[in-house]
Amino acid sequence: MFRRRRHPLCCLLVLLVLLAGGSLSPLPVLAADAGAGESATPQLRIGGAERALQAVRRSLSDAGAPETLKMLSEQALQAKRDADAAVAVLAPQLQQLDARMAQLGPVEDSTPEERGIARQRAALEQQRSHLDADIKRGRLVAEDARQLSESIEKTRAQQFGEQLGRKVGSPLSPALWRRFGNQLPGDLARIQGFRQQAASGLHSAVAAHGWSSPLLGAGLALLMVFPLRLWLRRLGWRYAASERAPAGRLRRSGLAVWLLLVGTALPGLAALVMTGSLEAISAIPPRLQSVARTFVWATFVSAFIAALATSLLQPRRASWRLLAIDDPAAQRLRRLAWSAAGLTWVTVLVREINRAARTSQVSTVALDGLVALTYVLLIMATLVTLTRLHRRRAAAAARAERQADPAAGAKPPRAARSGWLVLARLGGHLTVLAALVAAVLGYLNFALFVAQQMVWMTMVVLAVLLLTRFCDDLSLWLFAPGSAFGRTLRLSTGVAPARLEQAGVLLSAVLRVGLVVLGIAAVTRGFGSASALAGWADTLGNGLKVGGQLLRPSALFWAAVVLMLGLALVKVVQQWLVDTWLPKTGLDVGSRNSISTVARYLGIVLSVLWALATLGIGFEKLALLASALSVGIGFGLQAITQNFVSGLILLAERPVKIGDWVKIGDQEGDIRRISVRSTEIQVGDKSTLIVPNSELITKTIRNMTMADALGRIQIQFSVPLSTDVGRLRQLLLEIFAGNDKVLAEPAPLVFIDSISGGLVAMNCFAYVPSARAVYGTRSELLFALLQQAAANGIALVTPTDINVLRDGPAPPPRGEG
Repeated sequence: MFRRRRHPLCCLLVLLVLLAGGSLSPLPVLAADAGAGESATPQLRIGGAERALQAVRRSLSDAGAPETLKMLSEQALQAKRDADAAVAVLAPQLQQLDARMAQLGPVEDSTPEERGIARQRAALEQQRSHLDADIKRGRLVAEDARQLSESIEKTRAQQFGEQLGRKVGSPLSPALWRRFGNQLPGDLARIQGFRQQAASGLHSAVAAHGWSSPLLGAGLALLMVFPLRLWLRRLGWRYAASERAPAGRLRRSGLAVWLLLVGTALPGLAALVMTGSLEAISAIPPRLQSVARTFVWATFVSAFIAALATSLLQPRRASWRLLAIDDPAAQRLRRLAWSAAGLTWVTVLVREINRAARTSQVSTVALDGLVALTYVLLIMATLVTLTRLHRRRAAAAARAERQADPAAGAKPPRAARSGWLVLARLGGHLTVLAALVAAVLGYLNFALFVAQQMVWMTMVVLAVLLLTRFCDDLSLWLFAPGSAFGRTLRLSTGVAPARLEQAGVLLSAVLRVGLVVLGIAAVTRGFGSASALAGWADTLGNGLKVGGQLLRPSALFWAAVVLMLGLALVKVVQQWLVDTWLPKTGLDVGSRNSISTVARYLGIVLSVLWALATLGIGFEKLALLASALSVGIGFGLQAITQNFVSGLILLAERPVKIGDWVKIGDQEGDIRRISVRSTEIQVGDKSTLIVPNSELITKTIRNMTMADALGRIQIQFSVPLSTDVGRLRQLLLEIFAGNDKVLAEPAPLVFIDSISGGLVAMNCFAYVPSARAVYGTRSELLFALLQQAAANGIALVTPTDINVLRDGPAPPPRGEG
């Protein structure tokens, strides 16, 4: 089947087929000498654009057919593109001349300029004058071409509206059929002459060149339509059912796109090969060239309609069906779609034959009426099928609700939502009503247009639905953490799985937007606005002016690429600093964090500046932007700026660093991370306290571990006055010496704090290597003190509560006296 990396090509090729067609009418083929225009100088291209505009203006006075107006509009747009391309080439040359002239400096009136420099300045000024004139002339030509194209499009729209609103005769009117009967013999004679001309051309070509080329073309066409197409379909089915196919929804949507591509491309290419083999021996007379092109185009469109129905409906394999419909509806809708495809092929080809044979207008009107009524019948049959499907769903939901047991608490299954069915039925009924009323009243052009556009819009909507689902499945599968591409990306860049999934969703959104835009363009071609859309695309491609700066889509794309590359490079450098270089410097953890953090933010700033330079935004404009932002910083971003500057101060001066034990207010804990906005402190219960950096700079903070500070343990207690304090002092020193966490230097100290009330208050101090060990070591010393005091008969006295009692009668109870 298809290779996975070629999935997007399938989408693009199918939509190019859509856009190449537009409505259900054949398009004229325009020939352009692109190579000559690309090899010419910018001045010659501007002159050629001027001559093309003059030719368009001369031809516009005699142009009346919509096809001619469309060709003239496209020629005007091509002239605009040529002029814009020439200006784009000349503008950098003008900038280079300005830079060279700036190197010469200004002309001083008091000092005469050297003769060589004066000659060089004069030559540069002359070149600049010519370039500036050419650029202005090119911009003027581009603007004239744009205005002329818009004027032609307005004329086309007006003619289109007049054609749809023209009353040509009702099919119920006997007068129409009488005129048709009168003109029928002459029309048949014209068609017979047309056929004889085609046969004569084929006979002459075969007599001159033989049957080898036509037979070879017919053989290749049959080979492509039947064996090759069927083999590729079976190959797709085998791959989709195998274990090599990607799991999930992509298996179904990918198969549907493959079937659509094969079913559309091979019949159209077969028709192209057949007509090409006839053209190779000049078997197609000039009068039949348009019919041959229409034959190829009609084959592509009809094959697209049939292939789209097959890929979406899957009448024989319900488990692979993308639309939520049952088997009877799928089979009937597929037959109707094939009927619509055949009717489209016959209609487009017969109308082109009528135009080439120059049959009478009444025959064309009668043909349009029959085609419109046939389309209406197909739409009505489709509506009947959708109505029956809706009824079957409603009946199934009612049966499931009756079978549910309310006593057991079972809920009946919810009926499948069919909002698209309601919309399809509503649009179909409105189309049928409008087409029938218009046909009865005699507006056959409008009836045919409404019916054809309903079929075409349905096909475009279904194609966009299929391709958007495929792009969504492909994007999510491609960037899934478990896919081959996702694993490779994670191992090579270290990106988190959540980031990969976000990238997949973002890619899916971008592809969806692009497909919707292409679908809108495909639908609007039938309304005669294709050239206007092309003009808007040219305007967008040439750039949009924002605040005096011209922003082009290509510049935006490259700026985004540069930004992503810069950020990736920053991440690689920071990872190298953290893992390779900084551990070998002997710096502590806090210093390494400061260096890596500053390097990261410096790299981000340089990446942003690099991206802005790619957009063409210079540093002088950044200075203006910074001055404008300073007003906003002064009003609304003051706190953020203060925290940012405080973070830089913390990273530079390092009053606190990672690993320090600090106390701020009534909270204390270990510093785990310092960023440019805030500092994270892990407190005793393992929760994280996020402190703005400005708090650490402007307020008093106690750093318990700064400069390798020791931890001091203080123990206070009281003993009776009769206690042997000398022996007690020796006991305490032995307890301190017996604990391996207590330092010998500074030595532990035992003091008598006071003697009062028959008690001796003792105050003892000991030191440990870190403040973090104070609490645990103090607890161990207290345990040892209680054990040794009990063993040596030393009484530890606790404070005594003193209650003051008054003499005299007790106060009377409340409520008495």
